[in-house]
Amino acid sequence: MKTETVISIKNLYKAFGQQKILNGIDLNLNKKENLVILGKSGTGKSVLIKCIVGLLTPDAGDISVLGQSTIGLEKKKLNELRKKIGFLFQSGALYDSMNVKENLEFPLKRIRKDLDEKQRLNKIHEVLENVGLAEALYKTPGQLSGGMRKRIGLARTLIVDPEIMLYDEPTTGLDPVTSEEISLLINDVRKKYNTSSIIITHDLACARNTSDRLVLLMEGKIKAEGTYDALRNHSDSSVREFLKDT
Repeated sequence: MKTETVISIKNLYKAFGQQKILNGIDLNLNKKENLVILGKSGTGKSVLIKCIVGLLTPDAGDISVLGQSTIGLEKKKLNELRKKIGFLFQSGALYDSMNVKENLEFPLKRIRKDLDEKQRLNKIHEVLENVGLAEALYKTPGQLSGGMRKRIGLARTLIVDPEIMLYDEPTTGLDPVTSEEISLLINDVRKKYNTSSIIITHDLACARNTSDRLVLLMEGKIKAEGTYDALRNHSDSSVREFLKDT
């Protein structure tokens, strides 16, 4: 059976001045797949996902998201496409002046204008249940731990039912127990929402627990690709060393 591709990246280049960041990337994300991208700081992991959502413009190459090329796409169409993509930032990116309910209502009112107040509240309760924080409805971000803020950030992303999830260092700054909980939650999200996901991480435990497939970036290129075990036992010693040291 043919695998459905939801993101296709072909021969992608991106530089900032003389500094080459992405140097000919070819990569696909398959439907309902968790794809983990590993690499040291400065290897272009975050630049890659910013190119995918149109926050950065590549110097060359092509990106297709859900069958639509994003390069040169007019702003209105790009914004419509972005509604199908959930982006979980490292910080969770919550509004400190709003409580949890208001943080979750904000994207819902903007994107799901077809819902009335009761339907919005039902949706808020649903996503809070799914991230295990039903009791946090009226708490402010300042009353939440780092792990809880990450969960609320994820709930806010999920509330508009994205088809694709992009996770940028989802376990950064969290203790090992909370990091494992977030990794398990990423897997739960895939099951409950049928998402296809790219997970940018330097956390080897997160990579092991969430990935169907891993890609290792080195010097702006894909150095290795495969399952976690395949990369741990790769024929190239630099790949084995990276996974050992990460």
